[in-house]
Amino acid sequence: MTHGRHRPALLFWLGLGLLLLLATGCQEEAGAADESFMPGGNPVRGAELIEAYGCPACHTIPGIDGADALVGPPLTAWAERVYIAGAIANTPENLRRWLQNPQEIEPGTAMPDLGVTEQGARDIGAYLYTLTRDDKRSQDEP
Repeated sequence: MTHGRHRPALLFWLGLGLLLLLATGCQEEAGAADESFMPGGNPVRGAELIEAYGCPACHTIPGIDGADALVGPPLTAWAERVYIAGAIANTPENLRRWLQNPQEIEPGTAMPDLGVTEQGARDIGAYLYTLTRDDKRSQDEP
């Protein structure tokens, strides 16, 4: 009958193991989300810069007033995109580089060099990385 005395210890260790597994899963998921975070960027300022640089003239961008053009690709669900311009991985650093120097990354692309500063690119990127498939914003509501 000594088995009953070990049951609380067994339950403790099983519970602790389950807790550690859950914590590890949460950290991995958080890491995946962090990949689409733009370090040093401000999404509110990014939305303002998107309008100031004239991005709505070419792109459909949820949450940006009048951004329903079809000259360039729609920027919907940006946080879930795999590639930028079909050429480079969608990472915060690559997006910053693309926004600052698209012609350097893909010579001849229709995306013009707009003179975006590094901080401006971080802010615009921060806004774009808020856009997911679940985004319910229309083009007219921030």
